[in-house]
Amino acid sequence: MSLAVITGASGLLGANLAESLIAAGHRVRATKRATTKIDHLGDLAIEWVEGDLDDVAALTRAFEGADVVFHCAAAVSVQKDVSPELERTNVAGTANVIEAMRASKAKRLVHTSSVVALGLSDDGNPVDETVVWNFDKHDLADGYAITKHRAEELVRAATDLDFVIVNPAWMCGPRDSRPSSGKLIVELARRKVPGWTPGYNNFADVRDVARGMIAAWQRGRRGERYFLGGHEMTYRDFFRTVAKVVGVAPPRFYMPHFAARVVGRLGDRREAKGKPALANSTQVAYAYTNRFRFTAAKAQRELGYEIHALEPAIADAVAWFRARGML
Repeated sequence: MSLAVITGASGLLGANLAESLIAAGHRVRATKRATTKIDHLGDLAIEWVEGDLDDVAALTRAFEGADVVFHCAAAVSVQKDVSPELERTNVAGTANVIEAMRASKAKRLVHTSSVVALGLSDDGNPVDETVVWNFDKHDLADGYAITKHRAEELVRAATDLDFVIVNPAWMCGPRDSRPSSGKLIVELARRKVPGWTPGYNNFADVRDVARGMIAAWQRGRRGERYFLGGHEMTYRDFFRTVAKVVGVAPPRFYMPHFAARVVGRLGDRREAKGKPALANSTQVAYAYTNRFRFTAAKAQRELGYEIHALEPAIADAVAWFRARGML
């Protein structure tokens, strides 16, 4: 029985990863902050230890004896600029995980990066893990993309460690307690999304990604990164898919790009003043871009990564939300 340690186990990916590891017969230890809510994981045999990302000593104690550490903890934001929280959690927190790996002698690190730490397609064809980060070139470098890119660069520079990097796509599924990405599903189910945009994204079942991470631990090549994706589709097609699963009408109206740009510019001004915004210019750019094209061929070839239909993930997410009064 191997010991796997997870940071960020209370989140969507970390929770499903813990479930998959336990189902495969592994022992799971997870770090958490004192304020972290873990009620939604009460059915899983997880050994919880307190250890914040800013506490190297606590992380070191948590990592001791680990066959693998899955670093999933991250701050997620759609704000245009890098906030102190994003820098502290995503960049400094990853640096602390690296230091704790060295001190604890844990065997392997699987670092959860992101698709936004890869690069964008310049010609409309899917790109792989060799692409150079260019989100700034295409005005898609928001605070989250910038800090996830910086965090990945820290890991890649730690050549003394046995590490593998995974770059998940947009994920959905059960155990999304905040919710995070599932918020879009909730809003679509409540018919609060007013219209659709033609931009592309890559949508995956979080359980496929979790199994891919376990495969990265067991079969991934040292120092390599693997895109763990799913189905490439436009937001309009994704909205239609969610609506069909939930049983509601999909958003009918196309959001004109010029109007969205005005909203984005106004949002930038509000964020600059420290106020919440409906959307900023980077979010608008994401909603209309056709450069978000990626291939998971490397993970499929080297890890045996499997991509399943998206509808069951959506249905299970909806059922989980409904069972907890979130929908």
